[in-house]
Amino acid sequence: MAEHTLKGKNVLIAGGGKNLGGLIARQTAAAGANVAIHYNSESSRPEAEATLADVEAAGGKGVLLQGDLTKPVNVGRLFADASTALGPIDVAVNTVGKVLRKPITETTEDEYDSMFDINSKAAYFFIKEAGLHLADGGKIVTIVTALLGAFTDGYSTYAGGKSPVEHFTRAAAKEFAERGISVTAIAPGPMDTPFFYGQETPERVEFHKSQAMGNQLTQIEDIAPIVRFLATEGWWITGQTIFANGGYTTR
Repeated sequence: MAEHTLKGKNVLIAGGGKNLGGLIARQTAAAGANVAIHYNSESSRPEAEATLADVEAAGGKGVLLQGDLTKPVNVGRLFADASTALGPIDVAVNTVGKVLRKPITETTEDEYDSMFDINSKAAYFFIKEAGLHLADGGKIVTIVTALLGAFTDGYSTYAGGKSPVEHFTRAAAKEFAERGISVTAIAPGPMDTPFFYGQETPERVEFHKSQAMGNQLTQIEDIAPIVRFLATEGWWITGQTIFANGGYTTR
């Protein structure tokens, strides 16, 4: 039976410079992988450079790649450049996302377009390019949200923009199965990162905490090991959305 390991594998992480993506980069490097770290803008480059330094310190080869992934041509270039730098990509992880909490009646067309471009369109073309570029037996993992299983206010464009990714995941899992490529989505609960706090009042933060085990938000340390598992021993899981949120919600 084939050995499922990250040792010597090449991993591409969209949004891999900081927060959850940065931790995934560090953990996959510690497991023996080479890592292509994508970041969006110059403002986030210092954090991406720090992540790269940790990847290299772990003994892996690393590369930094910048690009606005709402433009499909940039997604194609990302995979091509990662392959040139590291060799054929074995694991592709998309952590890119944008959060907005706003009533429907106050949401502008520009906000709607931006939310769906980042959370849905970029994810679609990331999966597409992964299907074109990944080595046989590869793994694709996308971060979505536990709000896909919630009935709440304010997050129409966030949960709405992530919702199609479930269907992209299912279709790709069927289409790529012949090549042994698994395609999976992970749905964390509200995560203890700056993206979350900018949308919520202190009172609502406490409410979100109260809905999960241990009265706490999801930590990036809770999610990164699941990505690592799906890229190794969890290869048989495909076409699924895994809700990992301490019981925050289910369906």
